[in-house]
Amino acid sequence: MIEEINLDNQPPQEPNQAEGKLRRSRDWSALIKGKNLALVLGVVVIVFLGAFSGWLLSNTASSTREELQSQVGEGQKPQKGEEFGVQDKDTFSDHAIGEVAEGGINGEGTHHLLREGGPSQTVFLFSSVLDLNDFIGRKVEVWGETFSAEKAGWLMDIGKLKVLD
Repeated sequence: MIEEINLDNQPPQEPNQAEGKLRRSRDWSALIKGKNLALVLGVVVIVFLGAFSGWLLSNTASSTREELQSQVGEGQKPQKGEEFGVQDKDTFSDHAIGEVAEGGINGEGTHHLLREGGPSQTVFLFSSVLDLNDFIGRKVEVWGETFSAEKAGWLMDIGKLKVLD
């Protein structure tokens, strides 16, 4: 054990506890004065505005999502000529015609489009806008964004669909 040696031959001084408390209270009061008060209020306002804008955007996004998901009604069959989805030709510029069948390949796509020309012309599909289950067995024209897939050949994100038969 190391012992402190007093070379001054004076009794050791205890720190003034009252002075320490006073110092701490002055530090806190300095924080809420002048520029620091503006900084604290600024942070509070920014946090409030961030929470409010997040709440506002979440309510707007849910109503937009409902508008985009043009679902076929319960027990109803999509009619020839009906169109479903988003009218965004810039994002969904690729199109294909064929019959919608259930199932992707090796985790790529949820459905596939059987097209003329055999299996080499198959396009695997998924959609963030439509429920493709409503169109299984129907001949359709689809518009979407095409990606080159590792195992599927071609993978298309469907944004718009038109029933042909």
